[in-house]
Amino acid sequence: MGVQVRPLLARGVFATYGYFVVDEETGHAFLIDPGAQADLFLRAVRGHDWTVEAIVLTHGHFDHIGAVEELRAAWGIPVLAHAESERYLTDPYLNLSASHGAPLRVRGVEKFQHGDRLTLGEGSNVELEVLHVPGHTDDSCAFYCRRVGAALVGDTVYEGGPGLTVFPTGDADKLRASLDTRLLTLPDGTELLSGHSRPTTVARLRRAVRRPADVPGDRMS
Repeated sequence: MGVQVRPLLARGVFATYGYFVVDEETGHAFLIDPGAQADLFLRAVRGHDWTVEAIVLTHGHFDHIGAVEELRAAWGIPVLAHAESERYLTDPYLNLSASHGAPLRVRGVEKFQHGDRLTLGEGSNVELEVLHVPGHTDDSCAFYCRRVGAALVGDTVYEGGPGLTVFPTGDADKLRASLDTRLLTLPDGTELLSGHSRPTTVARLRRAVRRPADVPGDRMS
């Protein structure tokens, strides 16, 4: 028995992948980024008889947090986010919800920092290493699960390359530094599980970011 990562595509304003990281032996799990359609996540948990111990956020944009409050109320569990997250989670301008007609706020989250390790109870097979990867937002994080050779990267990386930096507080220089010092130091075969695309790998990401800066369509521009 080991660890499995199970994606679930929720469709709100945007289609966003949430991910269950599940200890196969105990059925206990983390849920990463439930962006919309709380009922989908509730049905998945009931159908598999999982126990979700915490909701964990890669960053505070509305399309990654839209189902948080309903799920937190249903399960009575904590919500975990980076120490920089509060201003996004409580500001509909920064979390982009204000511009999509439904101002959204999430309060009362527990904070983690770069280098922290998130685990599911004593003896669990699940351990997520927190990698702070600012650039898309200042609170952006990836969660590296060495046991399955994957990192859950939110919007820091898409299948075609680095994530967008066009939203408030986005910073292309910070994102480049985050990739160079955090994600590109992982083993080449590590799967990068994005919020809005099919998976890619560290090796493919490395090739993408080594393109000349003036290549049309460079996602960093």
